[in-house]
Amino acid sequence: MAEKLKSVRTQFISRVSEPVLRKLLDKLLERGVITDDEMDLAGTASRADKARAVIDTMRRKGSEASSALISVLCEEDRLFIRLFLSDTNTSVTCTV
Repeated sequence: MAEKLKSVRTQFISRVSEPVLRKLLDKLLERGVITDDEMDLAGTASRADKARAVIDTMRRKGSEASSALISVLCEEDRLFIRLFLSDTNTSVTCTV
């Protein structure tokens, strides 16, 4: 899953909105995928830098964290994830 995130990194950074990023961070913190420190660092960044921090942190943490990011995206913005993944020929099923 981390490799899938790597393949869509640039599009994620350019397309994800600030409100979706805030929801992603909140949910990832709630699920214990990111720490309070990671949340605080991302909170002060620009939208694009915040998006970079989110996707790169999840990639570095591995498949479980990467899957958590995709899962939260499925919950928070199904239209975004469909557009996002269709542009990259990436196959992910949202089960929410």
